[in-house]
Amino acid sequence: MPSAGRHRPEQAAPEQIADEVSATLGALIRRLRAASSAGELTPTQRSVLRRVQTGGPTTIAALARAELVRPQSMRTTVGALEERGILVRSPHPTDGRQVVFALTDEGRTTLEAVHRAKHDWLAEALGTRLDAAERETLLTAMGLLRRLVGEDTTGSTPGGAGA
Repeated sequence: MPSAGRHRPEQAAPEQIADEVSATLGALIRRLRAASSAGELTPTQRSVLRRVQTGGPTTIAALARAELVRPQSMRTTVGALEERGILVRSPHPTDGRQVVFALTDEGRTTLEAVHRAKHDWLAEALGTRLDAAERETLLTAMGLLRRLVGEDTTGSTPGGAGA
């Protein structure tokens, strides 16, 4: 029998589930950001660093398109990261009018620290706040969420096996 104020998942309307998923994922994202101990980096700066790490050296224009911001705003973001020694500029390999930005060793170290802090907090919370059956239920739900966002659920999980 459903508890007061809650519907069993098979009885809940998609709109109700959407509200719950949005609120819960938003809270999780805020908690992970707080745990990252890289408070000196904005969410946009962290996103830019991840994009450069994943895609390699890139231009301000490409970063601005990927982040859905104006090139002027991206120049400010990249400039702050360059000033801190986290990104470094070099000539574009084929277009002498442009420059590309790449991660420095400091940038890689910063990204690893952000990732490690988030991962450690989440692993600790999973281990202490959920029992084994709840962790299995959550793992099943992750497959459903991946389907919602269009990711392949048959491949390896983000972070590799056992991560």
